[in-house]
Amino acid sequence: MSNDNLTSQLHTALSALKDPETGRTLGNTGQIESLEVQDGQVRCTIQLSSHSWPIHDEFQEHVQQTLRAATAELDDVQVSITSLDRPPVPIGQIGLQAKSVIAVGSGKGGVGKSTLATSLALGLSKAGAKVGLMDADVYGPSIPHLLGISGRPEVVNGKIKPIYFDQIPVMSMGFLVEEDQAVIWRGPMLHGSISQFLRDTYWGPLDYLVIDMPPGTGDVALTLSQMIPLTGAVVVCTPQQVALLDAIKAMAMFRKTKIPILGMVENMSGFVCPDTQKHYDIFGKGGARDKAEELGVPFLGAVPINIQLRQESDHGNLKGGLEDPVCDAAMNKIVRSLVRQINDQAAQTPHGAALPVL
Repeated sequence: MSNDNLTSQLHTALSALKDPETGRTLGNTGQIESLEVQDGQVRCTIQLSSHSWPIHDEFQEHVQQTLRAATAELDDVQVSITSLDRPPVPIGQIGLQAKSVIAVGSGKGGVGKSTLATSLALGLSKAGAKVGLMDADVYGPSIPHLLGISGRPEVVNGKIKPIYFDQIPVMSMGFLVEEDQAVIWRGPMLHGSISQFLRDTYWGPLDYLVIDMPPGTGDVALTLSQMIPLTGAVVVCTPQQVALLDAIKAMAMFRKTKIPILGMVENMSGFVCPDTQKHYDIFGKGGARDKAEELGVPFLGAVPINIQLRQESDHGNLKGGLEDPVCDAAMNKIVRSLVRQINDQAAQTPHGAALPVL
């Protein structure tokens, strides 16, 4: 087959692939930057937005497999993935510039929800996405402490300027009240603060806004569902049955407020003694995975109990705790699973098809 005919055949195959973010075919989005074929050697460059960058290596492998499956005449296939600048379209009546809004909740306190929400934001940002982090746990705002950041947000041109951690804009009630002061508010005031955080904060263009929800099944989920179309919720729990019962209530709350469940995460999932390397299932084993399967909810992954993570979080250096290889691997898996699940939602449109798990 001539190089021109082979190029045309391969271009047709690539054009049928789906962009993970939008679910639209690459032939319709113009993301095939280049395709060169010469004597069985293929060089291809595909553009991918930062929203999908956490799984760009998986997409790259998917492209390679598609090219090889299109013809047996290829000796070498090289695929490059380059960044595509695709700004978000403002969503909701408040015009929030975020492609995906993720609520992280639990049915009860003490399961590590805030730590997991913060870790998700850090993991997505580390993977190349543009991320914002909103602490909607008004009564117990712990994200400023976990990240070791403080300060009083300024108002510039009518917008609240968030406090930044690295490249991540962060907004929390913890910036507005003293550490030893309690927030004693009724529902309308709570609604007003959440509305102001979303509407009046200058978040800038984001791929993901991660929202740390208050524990339990209160007013915040209803407020959020009324203000913006949430992409979905991540439910955090520990393995034991009493925590799972509360997690089920949290999922029921999200479903009643029309918020899709993106998946469950099992936190404090076992402990490996650093001295003996022996594994202890302190809170039981696999409870969240089993419950997720029973309820037909995706299981995103598990995070073990980790001494370094606990110590660094107490010292305001959660990012340092995530450098532990065990925690890093666990969070990387959860971030990838979450992005795939969001892509699956895009694939439910008439234009979309899911990216396979490689």
